[in-house]
Amino acid sequence: MAKDKNPKETNQLWGGRFTETTDEFVQAFTASVSFDQRIAQQDINCSRAHARMLGHTGVLSMEDVEKILQGLDSISDEIESGDFPWSVELEDVHMNIEARLTDRIGDAGKRLHTGRSRNDQIATDIRLYMREAIDVIIAEAERLQHGMLSLAESNIDVIMPGFTHLQTAQPVTFGHHVMAWFEMISRDIERLADCRKRVNVMPLGAAALAGTTYPIDRQYSCELLGFDSVAANSLDAVSDRDFAIEFCAAASIVMTHLSRMSEELVLWSSAQFDFIDLPDRFCTGSSIMPQKKNPDVPELVRGKTGRVNGHLISLLTLMKSQPLAYNKDNQEDKEPLFDTVDTLMGCLRAFADMIPAIKPKKQNMRDAALKGFATATDLADYLVKKGMPFRDSHEVVGKAVAFGIEQGRDLSEMSLEELQKFSGDIEEGVFTVLTLEGSVAARNHIGGTAPDQVRAAIISARARLG
Repeated sequence: MAKDKNPKETNQLWGGRFTETTDEFVQAFTASVSFDQRIAQQDINCSRAHARMLGHTGVLSMEDVEKILQGLDSISDEIESGDFPWSVELEDVHMNIEARLTDRIGDAGKRLHTGRSRNDQIATDIRLYMREAIDVIIAEAERLQHGMLSLAESNIDVIMPGFTHLQTAQPVTFGHHVMAWFEMISRDIERLADCRKRVNVMPLGAAALAGTTYPIDRQYSCELLGFDSVAANSLDAVSDRDFAIEFCAAASIVMTHLSRMSEELVLWSSAQFDFIDLPDRFCTGSSIMPQKKNPDVPELVRGKTGRVNGHLISLLTLMKSQPLAYNKDNQEDKEPLFDTVDTLMGCLRAFADMIPAIKPKKQNMRDAALKGFATATDLADYLVKKGMPFRDSHEVVGKAVAFGIEQGRDLSEMSLEELQKFSGDIEEGVFTVLTLEGSVAARNHIGGTAPDQVRAAIISARARLG
């Protein structure tokens, strides 16, 4: 236990009320500087704007403002160079920077905090950080989409089995399948962009919880910091973490999509499917089995999805019982939020590098599409077009499939005479619809798997991406 000290020897930034110093363990336990120093540059930008606003409104002299700005610039350089002396005793990023500023410029540094609180300061800093992070994440997601378009474009005519319940369903093109991934990421980008709108609201000026008695100009600060609007309620401004929860929810959906893609890549690269080859640089080997080539990148992305989902639950739980306004609980928002940003960025980068490098094994995909009676629905549609009710055609084709299973032959491998045993409506032209090419080409409508439609979808997607 730390010894009692004279009040003058306690923390100079907030110790006036206290008669003893903080317990050393409690000091370390409550400190956040080990992780919130990440937002140091955002904190400095926030302080620059606050100082300019205080000078603009006459709360601070322009001489003090100039000293503050110069001092903040030198501290920014110090942080960038890695020479800044971070101190756990000063608790967090704000107090570390403010103490350093006061050491450099004297009393002018002490005046910087006029009209604000660490409550609105951290709320503003995190929003500045998240705004930048979302922009970088969206850019990386778009890079992934460009890779998907390249992969799809080079495989427009490559036929593979489409699956439902992981059972062969109907033939599709590999390009069409990749474009399904593209649409998933498109929705993710829309969600992130929409989340950014609610991130880009400025809490600064709300002070501790009720606003301030100083004649501040919040709109001026808002313009300096590039926010879209000013938070309308001071209580809500300092205690709101909806934007962090919303970001983690959007990130969880992105990770869910990447995890689904990962599962397919893991399956497709297995000896049992053997649909694709992942370049060696995205795989690892086994320490004991020399033949192994493990798809570690997609497996790890699949695993990291649980990590991001956990951060979402952590933030939801963090906020669920908090009364207004700010509570120390909110210090716990940063580590899950920061890790979500890092994890999502890493996974998107890995996928953006890996996806365009995938090499499909075209013949293996085609051979697989010839198994499992993938054109059975085409035969049923053929009979419907001949005038047979769909339920009757469904039964006819089901019997033909049962015969094929017994004989070990696909529908396209049966003779016309064999097929006609199931329906006299089947004629010579039936083999056109039983081919894989005929099957995919017949689905020639918006969103269909026909090569012409996939080509049109890629052109449209490139226009959307710009």
